[in-house]
Amino acid sequence: MRIVVVDPSRVVLKSICRLLTDGRHEVRPFVDGREALAHIKADPDVDVLITSTEPASISGLELCWETRLLAARDRPIHIILMSSNYDRAHLIEALDSGADDFIGKPPAAQELYARLRSAERLTAMQRELIALATTDPLTGVLNRRAFFERAQAACARANPGVLCAVMFDVDHFKRVNDGHGHDVGDQALRELAHEVARHCRIVGRLGGEEFAILLEGANQPPAIALAELLRVAVSLLRIETASGPLTLTCSFGVSEWGVNDSLDQLLKRADLALYEAKHAGRNRVVAADATRRQDGDARPRSVIRAVARG
Repeated sequence: MRIVVVDPSRVVLKSICRLLTDGRHEVRPFVDGREALAHIKADPDVDVLITSTEPASISGLELCWETRLLAARDRPIHIILMSSNYDRAHLIEALDSGADDFIGKPPAAQELYARLRSAERLTAMQRELIALATTDPLTGVLNRRAFFERAQAACARANPGVLCAVMFDVDHFKRVNDGHGHDVGDQALRELAHEVARHCRIVGRLGGEEFAILLEGANQPPAIALAELLRVAVSLLRIETASGPLTLTCSFGVSEWGVNDSLDQLLKRADLALYEAKHAGRNRVVAADATRRQDGDARPRSVIRAVARG
């Protein structure tokens, strides 16, 4: 497991890190609690936090609480508080502050290993539950609810011009199901989603054959370029069927985050652009520029331009 250890004593840190590396764990030691928290934020693969009650800059209890808030519902992190104080009130305070477990300081090797084995079992179960709650069971990308949660969080930290949405779906997908059966249609969606997920971090299946992508840190030109790359990649897929290889095409709509925008508006513009791509002949990328109606209607209107076609 990947473990962060926090203690103000470098001697204690060295001792614990030796035990953990001997147990084949990957360890990152910190004296400062704030630095440890920043590392946990930056590294989503941290499995366990082991902290004393008195690291530099913040208390161990505060570090437990901040890490628990960071983990929230979609990130399993097991938190172990170390202390030489075995007072019952202290233990209760630690658990109330977000710690999952409590161990004496300095920890005995076998006890530490046993507690980490327990942590490994619990985090594995948590990951499985998170996957069931957030993953589309057919394609393996985010399900609709999880995509909108991730997208809302991205929009909350976005600045104009540095966030884009891409919506796309499979052209003539009903013909695939009608002509080859739903098993082949499902396989087509799985392979398409796998291909897209290779290039995108936030991608979700909104329903049926419709998908959405959110691109953080990107304005419209690179978003258009990515959509075009995906359009070509999808067209090169070959799905084996009883009657021979099946090929697919997709249509894409792209929109860019604007001033005073909302997720709903961003996705509406991408959806309007997708509709235009369908209307213009499919198998193409269309970009939407947001404007406002002059008659007081708050809904976005799209000025559409086709930027690629197959």
